[in-house]
Amino acid sequence: MRTSDFAIQAFVPRRPGATAQLHVYIEGDGLAWRDRQTPSFAPTPADPVGLRLAMADAGASAVYLARPCQYTLGTDFRNCHPRYWTSHRFAPELVAAMDQALDQLQKRQGARRLVLVGYSGGAAIAALLAVRRHDVVGLVTMAGVLDVQAWTRSQRLSALSGSLDPRDIAPRLAGLPQWHFVGGRDRTVPPTLIDGFLQAQRPLTAASSAGINIHREKDFDHHCCWVQAWPEWSRAFAPATDRH
Repeated sequence: MRTSDFAIQAFVPRRPGATAQLHVYIEGDGLAWRDRQTPSFAPTPADPVGLRLAMADAGASAVYLARPCQYTLGTDFRNCHPRYWTSHRFAPELVAAMDQALDQLQKRQGARRLVLVGYSGGAAIAALLAVRRHDVVGLVTMAGVLDVQAWTRSQRLSALSGSLDPRDIAPRLAGLPQWHFVGGRDRTVPPTLIDGFLQAQRPLTAASSAGINIHREKDFDHHCCWVQAWPEWSRAFAPATDRH
């Protein structure tokens, strides 16, 4: 899909499902660095966990949305500077491009409601998109980067100077149904980092706090074992007609 600034790759069912609710899976940061000093040539993931999660979705309404510059090397790599998978990986212009891609997906699939599902860095994009739109009815994250400053400190990384931080917009998400999955053995996104994002949504009313679901899996890390568990867990936010 072509947006104002980037080409964005999506994978969708050959035939759109007969449902008004679309689950949009947003990929993680992918292969951002070759080593700690050298950015990669392109951020296409070596292990597309977001894609595998979409394929494991229990419903019939899942689509996959890659991040800008993933999968497009050699086809349409315009504006793909390494800053967009390093310091500017959550930049406003990237979020705007993803927003345009959502519009195109929604039109193509004939959906009226969106559940945004973000893995790792894709969780940040999902949260930033959720506050821009009026058709998002749920936010789901796995091993999500939802507090960028705390995350870069925990990994001893340089600050992402050109990026937005989901924690800054967290109060605007209060009241939106949310499901956050964190791994107790995750060293890439330590499980305690979810706490700052949740605290930023407080004070919450009893009604709004009841819509936030936290799943802490003590034996999961950043990659294992989200995909294996996903067919069951994805039923939690599926439309009632898709639950079996």
